[in-house]
This record gives sequence, C-alpha cells and structure tokens, in this order.
Amino acid sequence: MARKPRLEFPGALYHVMCRGNNGEYIMTEKEKPIYLALIKKYKERFDFKLYAYCIMDNHAHLLIETGETPLSKIMQGIQQSFTQQYNKKYNRTGHVFQQRYKAQLCDKDRYLLQVLKYIHYNPVEAGIETGLDYLWSSHGSYLNGKNNSLIDSSFVMGILSENHIVAHKQYRAFMNVKPEKFELIIDEPETAKDNEITKITGRDVRIDIDTLIDTVCKEVGVSKEEVTRRTKIQKYSDVRKAIVRISDKYGSFPNSELARKLNLPPSMVSKIRSGESKGTQVVDEIMRKIEHKGIFQA
Repeated sequence: MARKPRLEFPGALYHVMCRGNNGEYIMTEKEKPIYLALIKKYKERFDFKLYAYCIMDNHAHLLIETGETPLSKIMQGIQQSFTQQYNKKYNRTGHVFQQRYKAQLCDKDRYLLQVLKYIHYNPVEAGIETGLDYLWSSHGSYLNGKNNSLIDSSFVMGILSENHIVAHKQYRAFMNVKPEKFELIIDEPETAKDNEITKITGRDVRIDIDTLIDTVCKEVGVSKEEVTRRTKIQKYSDVRKAIVRISDKYGSFPNSELARKLNLPPSMVSKIRSGESKGTQVVDEIMRKIEHKGIFQA
C-alpha cells in the first residue's frame, strides 16, 4: 500500500519523532552530541526553527517549524548523515532508524506549548533519575534564559509574556518547576527597569494556572469540575470569566492555556480579556473578594 504524502508548506509546525530501527538503543552518550551537532548543521543550512528537542536512548523528539525547505529534505539530511557516521563508526550496514520518521502537523497557536511540554517531560515519563534536568533536551535552554543559536526560544517565551523576567517565571510555573531549584540568568539585567522588577516581585505575584483556578473555586464555593465542564449555567460562566480576568493580573497565561484549562474556545478567552464579552455584577464581586483578601499578593 502506497504511503500517504505528508502535508508540507512554509511555516508548518511539526512534532517529529525518530526511532531506532527495531527499537534499538542507538543514542549512546557518545552519539547524542553527534546527532545534536547534525541538527544544528542542517538548521543553519535550511533555516528552519527548532522550538524543542529531546534525545532519548532509542528515539528523539523534535519540534520544528519549516521555512522554504520542506521537512522531508531536512530530516533526510539529518538522518542520512547520522546513519552514515554511525555505520562507519561501528563497521556495520543497513538501517539505523526506522525507515520513516513520524511527523505530526500541529496548530502553532493552540498546541505549541503543550507539545513542547510533552517533549521536555519525556525523561520524566521514562523514569530517568535526572527528570526534567535531563542533559539531552532543550528544557535547560528555556530555564536558564541564555541566548541559544540552536533553540528558537524567543517566540515561545513571548507567548508567555513580553517581559523577559516574567516569561521565564511563567515557563517554570508551566513546567511545574520549583523556583528555588533554579537561578535565572538574565542576558542584560541593566535593561530591566526598577519599577518593573518591583511590580513582579511585589504585589504582582505570578502563580501557576491550576493554583489560581483551585483558589478562586474554593473562595466562590464551587468545584473545579463544575467550572471547567461545558455548561451555559450563568453561575459557572461568571466564575470562568472572573478567573480569566484575575489571571491577567496574577498570571499572564496565554489564551490557549486558559482555554484548555477552562474548557472554553480560545476566541471566548480573547473576548473576555478584551472586554468584548461583558462581565456581570457577580464577576465584579468575585474579583473584589479576591482583591480584598489579598490571596495572591506577596
């Protein structure tokens, strides 16, 4: 049976997975840097964007946005070059990877963050002792805030916040990383204004989205399940609207993340944030209650 052609076009976002032939453990600690170097080589040659990667022992994940060069040509270069080097090094012939890599076309606006999180959590799911600190993934590049020629992190961080410091704090919250484990490295600390830093570290506390939802539901006296299921009951609709509006002050979450957590269309989240979807008196009361109690304040 003939294989279906892949859908390819400039600007397409793909979650790519390459697996060792017959599930073989081809990526030893010596091979992983070689594979990474080849990704960098072909990235420079074909000018694609790499948002995330994770190189495991028997497979690798890549999150690639293509430019003018189609994904098939990019992957052909990486896979063939690695195969040639691998076979020569170990004096062998034949396939190193399964013949066809898997590539899932993703909606960049709705799923980029979720796929990135899935890729970075591979070592955790595999039970690797280092977990998210796994050496051969791009998680560290997002965590330390350093400029990296291999990873195109600026677009992703821009989704989280336009503020450099807040974006990295949001990334840690999104990945469920304990803040005390890490020291954020800011490339140009002198560019941050004193009043911005005061705002972030003072009243404008940034928390993870699940904590925000759980806390608001508890204060209002409703369950998270009632609020996050699809319903037109005004009471729960008001709570959802309040959560979205409160999140703007204390969380800076992207529309796609709020939509997924609250089971709302992203367009509705956008309308609530812009004021197009008017809040009710109940929404205002919920917000005043949260503000008055100072629940999210430092």
